[in-house]
Amino acid sequence: MRAALELAAADSPPVKGERLADAQGIPLKFLENILGDLRQAGLVVSQRGPDGGYRLERAPEEITVADIIRAVDGPLASVRGERPESMSYDGPAADLAPVWIALRAAVRGVLEHVSLRDVVAGEIPADVAELARDPDAAKRRQRPA
Repeated sequence: MRAALELAAADSPPVKGERLADAQGIPLKFLENILGDLRQAGLVVSQRGPDGGYRLERAPEEITVADIIRAVDGPLASVRGERPESMSYDGPAADLAPVWIALRAAVRGVLEHVSLRDVVAGEIPADVAELARDPDAAKRRQRPA
């Protein structure tokens, strides 16, 4: 995510991998693997040569946080690698699948609504910023005694 944000903020792409790694404190080999995932997903383009490096394939406002996460980590919400709606349970767990589906909808509701441009510009959408301002959002929930 941080490398994609560096690319979104770049004044003069393409940006060398070493510069991205240094700017965000990411080991270069690890970063190259991530950039490969982003390139394979069609989010990043690489250019070889002395003036080469990486750049975003589309404008930062057209790439969401969800796009980056899916490219690197896969689906936003899955259960044992399965889509939540394909899960079925028996007995007391019979109504668990709707919980997983709701979780996915909530995650998508945030991550698909925030673009790289939003983050770089410090203009997080109002509904997402409101969720983040909730005093309970950052607290670890205590189990009842």
